[in-house]
Amino acid sequence: MKRRTFIQNSALLGAGMWAGNLSLGSTRQEFPNVRFPKDQRHFSSDAIENVIKEFQRHAADKEIGWLFGNCFPNTLDTTVFPEEKNGKPYTYVITGDIDAMWLRDSCAQVWPYLPFMAQDKNLQRLIAGLVNKQSECINIDPYANAFYNDPNKVGEWGTDHTDMKPGIHERKWEIDSLCYAIRLAYGYWKATDDTAPFDSEWLAAQRNILKTFKEQQRKDGLGPYKFERTTARGSDTLQVDGYGYPVNPVGLICSSFRPSDDATIFSFLIPSNLFAVVSLRQSAEMLANLANEQALASEMLDLAQEVENAVKEYGIVDHPMHGRVYAYEVDGFGSYMMMDDANIPSLLSLPYLGAVNVNDPIYQRTRAYVLSENNPFFFKGSAAEGIGGPHIGHDMVWPMAITMRGLTSLDDREIKSCIDLLKNTHGDTGFMHESFHKDDPKNFTRSWFAWANTLFGEFLWKTYKEKPYLLK
Repeated sequence: MKRRTFIQNSALLGAGMWAGNLSLGSTRQEFPNVRFPKDQRHFSSDAIENVIKEFQRHAADKEIGWLFGNCFPNTLDTTVFPEEKNGKPYTYVITGDIDAMWLRDSCAQVWPYLPFMAQDKNLQRLIAGLVNKQSECINIDPYANAFYNDPNKVGEWGTDHTDMKPGIHERKWEIDSLCYAIRLAYGYWKATDDTAPFDSEWLAAQRNILKTFKEQQRKDGLGPYKFERTTARGSDTLQVDGYGYPVNPVGLICSSFRPSDDATIFSFLIPSNLFAVVSLRQSAEMLANLANEQALASEMLDLAQEVENAVKEYGIVDHPMHGRVYAYEVDGFGSYMMMDDANIPSLLSLPYLGAVNVNDPIYQRTRAYVLSENNPFFFKGSAAEGIGGPHIGHDMVWPMAITMRGLTSLDDREIKSCIDLLKNTHGDTGFMHESFHKDDPKNFTRSWFAWANTLFGEFLWKTYKEKPYLLK
């Protein structure tokens, strides 16, 4: 049965059972079973199943326990395709209802499983396979953001005016695509001490990452990347001859597109540049310790420092109400874009990615700004409030942003409020969505969006481990 049909049917089943409690002596479930049947799941992990059981035993709110059981394993249940090539694992991970692997999404989807690899070697091998797959994809084209597992497949964007290569689904240049690949590899190494994925293919990918980042500083001209799409949607293509608007080469890295896959206006995307600083330093540590590539590691560190200095000089601006805050985008000439987007990296998510300290005053002022109505993409309605973005449009709140608000909060009331918001806005489906209308949770986009599901599970598990009283 196709996933979308399954969800729709389960949601209809749930509608008739939603408000009812278990009667005395009844064995009927309080909530419908909307998780993929066992015999249809792509991958099963005993460690993750035990986590679900533990959480559900301790969650006083049965609906929260049910949501965790649906959402946390969703990536493993529905989106992973492990395979072996020459004795080496490779794992292809789709986003959900789009049959393509985004470098960003796939890394983010499996990230919450890293702490459980020690209890499940098959899970560890699955994630090692994704590290390998990421390196393989980057070496095909470091400018591409999404790939197919079948190099002969040509999708809807095959006619884009850019250097499309076999196996590429979409070729939107986004800094964070490469950052996420480093983040996953680094997290995997730290959790396992396994060096198997860090072979010649991985080393070649690190060289390609550094080369691409330096090209997109645009110190020596516009660089090799150019992109145009025949589309009625302006944010789906680059203006000004396919290169985007001009920038002043001040040391920051251009990102032609945001993590939402929307085109940037000012190409120096500050959240992604701060993410790059972290990633370059993580890559340098791995290169020095695992590959004895001291010179390459030094280049990574030098670039990280240059970008960090440039963010401090050009990426922090004076807001008339909130003071010194991070801009979302800048051009190095003095122009800047004030907003935040739900997709990660965002300004809100910077501590989650290790890019800033959560107590940093600039971050805290920025956080106050992006969670206020001074952010043009902060929407507040009768059902919920939260950050959205241009990708879906006005009045559409993204669960991912509510989750990230909770993950980066220091306030118990705010964390509990985020959990309650997410519980009350799943639209009777038992899953998180891409977005929903601020006044109507049943008006949502993407019923199958694994990143939002797994991230929500990560948030609930973190709350359970660190602040269990909020779940009682």
